[in-house]
Amino acid sequence: MEPSRHDTCVIGAGPAGLAAARALAERNLPYTHLERYTRSGGIWDIDNPGSPMYESAHFISSRTLSGFGGFPMPDHFADYPPHRQVLSYLRSFADTYELTDRIGFDVEVDAVEKNADGTWTVTRTDGPASVHGQVVVCTGSQWHPNVPELPGQFSGEVRHTVRYRDAEELRGKRVLVVGAGNSGCDIACDAARTAAYAVISMRRGYWFIPKHLFGRPVDTVSDGGPHLPMWLAQRVFGALLRIINGDPTRLGLPKPDHRLFETHPVVNSMLIHHLQHGDITARPGIARTEGKTVYFTDGTTDDFDLVLLATGYRHQVPVAQKYFGDEQHPDLYLSSFSRKHEGLFGIGFVETNSGAYRLFDSQAQMIAGYIHDAQQRLPNAERFARMIRADRPDLSGGLRFVDSPRHAGYVDGETFRKYLGKVAGEMGWRTEGRPPRGAVSSLCGGEGMSRSDLTDKTDGHRGPVEEV
Repeated sequence: MEPSRHDTCVIGAGPAGLAAARALAERNLPYTHLERYTRSGGIWDIDNPGSPMYESAHFISSRTLSGFGGFPMPDHFADYPPHRQVLSYLRSFADTYELTDRIGFDVEVDAVEKNADGTWTVTRTDGPASVHGQVVVCTGSQWHPNVPELPGQFSGEVRHTVRYRDAEELRGKRVLVVGAGNSGCDIACDAARTAAYAVISMRRGYWFIPKHLFGRPVDTVSDGGPHLPMWLAQRVFGALLRIINGDPTRLGLPKPDHRLFETHPVVNSMLIHHLQHGDITARPGIARTEGKTVYFTDGTTDDFDLVLLATGYRHQVPVAQKYFGDEQHPDLYLSSFSRKHEGLFGIGFVETNSGAYRLFDSQAQMIAGYIHDAQQRLPNAERFARMIRADRPDLSGGLRFVDSPRHAGYVDGETFRKYLGKVAGEMGWRTEGRPPRGAVSSLCGGEGMSRSDLTDKTDGHRGPVEEV
């Protein structure tokens, strides 16, 4: 185990890990890339054991605003790409930047340990341990389900949505979906179409944002301006949603107990549609259960065969939990740099209201820039090291996020991107990866590749064209 102070170990080959690998490769920094599964793509590969992916999953940010810097999603993708298109995009990204052949597949990491000399030992389940100067943990935040106990004794089937795959599982059953995040709403809509009876339970009211506004993906409308002060944007867009969706209580939904943008956005056009057509019923929180009967807090009751818990995930980092600390919100500077342990980084643990890949790209570029300049002993690296320890910027964008575990450490996407850009500019680092050398790949160019060709790139699987 000869230590390599210059080598960086990247753990995980999902979107965050691929962004990290490109950023390191662009600077000719040596790195070792490990992935426990046999292919890249992370959660977006529905066949990856433990993936939370389901057949009706689509991106909730549009293709226009979802690609990595220098490698946009192609124009012939759906406005909100389905999971199979996203997987095709990720694997094309890895191939185009020549990252795939550098990944050690089928290699599971057991633990990351800090050494006395400041290096890091990475222990594998099978195979030799290795020593590295830095470690970038990109193991993802949606592998460890949050599974609350149902009050009482429910005798039907209960499972977390991490084990849900297809609407056919619901056919002929009386189904209760607990939770109204984006996955919960997607799966509730599946139940509305196929279950014998469908109910969605939510403890608080939410603002439901349609996926399209004025015929365009809603995030492109807000991104294109005009850019209003947050207090005014809340009033203007809140009033617009009230006009579009009407009074939510008329459909049995609880009234939101917070202003617009103060929770993670629920971007869904179909739940309101199914509620309006009686395909699904909205209920408040669960008071207790007995047998197959669920008693809700408003005094109503219903019988169910299956309860699906769409109750989110914990940000566990099993390979290095003792260094990352709190599993819900690791204390990382800019959601990437360990404040206490030099040489330890993480990508993919940020909770925000914008598309993830652009943020992953910016975080990866800053990590690689810092590693490069620290190895070159440039003065800005020491200045940035001091910022890692002491700088605690307000990245809320003036929003008062609701008091819930998910929103601990939550950041406003636009505010976060601006601050990343400001800091990177001061350090002389870029926040976007470069376009591929030579001709743009056929996937990015959007020519000469049909939708079936894209599906073929994902191990020959064919299925409905849909996202998250």
